[in-house]
Amino acid sequence: MYKQVRVYFPYVSPCDPCPPIREKAYLVPPQLFMSFQPPGLPQFSPYEALKRGTLWPALFSPYESRMLEGRPSHE
Repeated sequence: MYKQVRVYFPYVSPCDPCPPIREKAYLVPPQLFMSFQPPGLPQFSPYEALKRGTLWPALFSPYESRMLEGRPSHE
């Protein structure tokens, strides 16, 4: 299985006045790993599909908003 979260290491200049960010991460959408949609894929229930934003678990990609960091979870 492919990793949806990828990491890269940007160049850090010795002349940069800001503190360096040595590691950055980004999400890769899961549909990039499927060349076609095979028949008979498992499906979420209608309620779960609306909650997750897709009908098929193979195309689900969790997204954690950085805006909510440090706040208590409501789930």
